[in-house]
Amino acid sequence: MFPASSLAATVLLALAAAASPVVQVRAPGVSLPFARRLNISGSSIAEMDRARAGQLLSNGKKVAGNHAKRTASFGVTNTAVTYTASVGVGSPATDYTLLIDTGSSNTWIGADKTYAKTSTSTSTGDSVSVSYGSGSFSGTEYTDTVTLANGLVIKKQSIGVASTSTGFSGVDGILGIGPVALTQGTVNGETTVPTVTDNLLSQGTISSEVIGVYYAPTTSDSDANGELTFGGTDTGKTTGDITYAPITSTSPASEYWGIDQTITYGSGKKSVLASTAGIVDTGTTLLLIASDAFSTYKSLTGATEDSTTGLLTISSAQYDKLESLFFSIGGTTFELTKNAQTWPRSLNSAIGGSSGTIYLVVSDIGTDSGQGLDFINGYAFLERFYSVYDTSAKRVGFATTSHTSDTSN
Repeated sequence: MFPASSLAATVLLALAAAASPVVQVRAPGVSLPFARRLNISGSSIAEMDRARAGQLLSNGKKVAGNHAKRTASFGVTNTAVTYTASVGVGSPATDYTLLIDTGSSNTWIGADKTYAKTSTSTSTGDSVSVSYGSGSFSGTEYTDTVTLANGLVIKKQSIGVASTSTGFSGVDGILGIGPVALTQGTVNGETTVPTVTDNLLSQGTISSEVIGVYYAPTTSDSDANGELTFGGTDTGKTTGDITYAPITSTSPASEYWGIDQTITYGSGKKSVLASTAGIVDTGTTLLLIASDAFSTYKSLTGATEDSTTGLLTISSAQYDKLESLFFSIGGTTFELTKNAQTWPRSLNSAIGGSSGTIYLVVSDIGTDSGQGLDFINGYAFLERFYSVYDTSAKRVGFATTSHTSDTSN
């Protein structure tokens, strides 16, 4: 279960879509709610994810190339499904609604609610600026007390305080929990800035810099369907051992939570994507694969592309013949069932789709394989497997859950 040490305080952030979710407290950790948001207005779900993928690819190359100002795209304007948490800043704390993402690392506020300075607020005088593709913010770096939950308090955490921001609506900013390298070039005069998980470890609140993420498939935008664990893993959510894969050495995937994997289709193990590098990203909705691999998958399934949603569609007869995808990661094979490859039909209207149509969640990343970031295992994949982000050991882990083979979609 959780680390035994008193330093291994673990926060569980339950994912819920209610406007004011109820905080659940369970020993030995503390539960902090997420709110699930569907944000797909103006573009198709596939276009949003591809836009994000393009910016992640561009940003990763810049970081690896040492180190122009980062331009990664995140959340809000080009991600269909996002999760938020109420995070306290200052003492006494003011609560801010922040988007949570493993693919970005800066924490900042001020997009909506104005920053309320308290006795713990200190300006460093350094400017901070991050572009997120179709959104951005710029402002000043402060250090302040950040409260994720009772007993999970970070002192002198670097935060950006926005003087201007674009592309954010209904949220106050971002809580970034990606690798610290993604903060390079974002704060003037600083090489990198410690993330919230860096400081939780250095201040002795957690004993290991590990984040566990659990989702369950949902057929409603109001389902409470997951939790985020700082400082350890919750084996009560897994049904098998956690398999770990090292962070890939292939750039630019290596700048993120990047791994190597292969993908095959069906009992005949037909190759879809040969061993290559990509990333695991909670901020991406779909399962994105390289364009050449996508063409292969499309051919194998007989699917056609829907112009409204940008997703592949199949008939009921084709669904009956649809076979599983198999992901080889770290020496273990993980099966993504045919049901897991489909968008929940009860949520078709949320993506502009037609009632009863079968949409697939595998989509085109927008570039052929060989780019160094040839897949993104997004939410559609992660809701079927428990995932672990281990900064200390530079690895990503996966395990099956009781929902891996659900047929709820």
